[in-house]
Amino acid sequence: MNETESKEQAEYERRRAARRAARAKRRKREMRIRTALILFGVAVVMITGWQAFRFFRGKKAKPVAKEVPVVRKIIAEPPEYDVQLLTVNEYSRPGSVLERVRGVVVHYTANPGTTAQQNRDYFEGLGQSGETYASSHFVIGIEGELIQCIPCQEIAYASNDRNEDTIAIECCISDETGKFSEATYNTLIHLAAWLMGRYDLEIDDIIRHYDITQKACPKYYVEYPSKWEELKKDIREYIDAYGIVEDSTTDAET
Repeated sequence: MNETESKEQAEYERRRAARRAARAKRRKREMRIRTALILFGVAVVMITGWQAFRFFRGKKAKPVAKEVPVVRKIIAEPPEYDVQLLTVNEYSRPGSVLERVRGVVVHYTANPGTTAQQNRDYFEGLGQSGETYASSHFVIGIEGELIQCIPCQEIAYASNDRNEDTIAIECCISDETGKFSEATYNTLIHLAAWLMGRYDLEIDDIIRHYDITQKACPKYYVEYPSKWEELKKDIREYIDAYGIVEDSTTDAET
């Protein structure tokens, strides 16, 4: 083999070696890419699987929310009362329907020393005298006696703009302070608590005449707002102490 052939052979071997090296390098690069893709795919599968596991495990572990029944107490029986309904007339018992009760309004009679019977009879007399429009569903006397003057499903002329959706309670007083006697106070608490349960009312639905018109009625509980709040507190405590858990039964309208 001459020198020229030797050079050609050497060049051929060099190029062949270079091609082998290039192929090896290319295969190595392709292997790295495939390995990276495989590892990426595995990572995606693992992450997705872990997230799915956490999701379903969380759904299974999450406790099912249970509805907690609201326990509501009511006073089932009213205080004893004498039903002396007024004669239907233009001035004190119009006979208009009270379609829905949204509140109870507390008043005072503003005539110290008078009885529940005297105030009831005054309302009755308005049918003849026509001197004014006035009445109340209930009147509580100084001794705690209670008279119903108007059925609860009819309006009374007592609470101005709230006549059409409230029950009115007049409370007799013994002196000019307007403070209720203990007996009057106790009957009022029982009556208001009973009406709350009867008409599904809240404690803030028990209001003063003052809260409607700014009239100083009931006087003592306008002059001493803290005593009014105390009265509402006593109503709540009375319901807690003597109420029964509400059921689906209802009583007839009176």
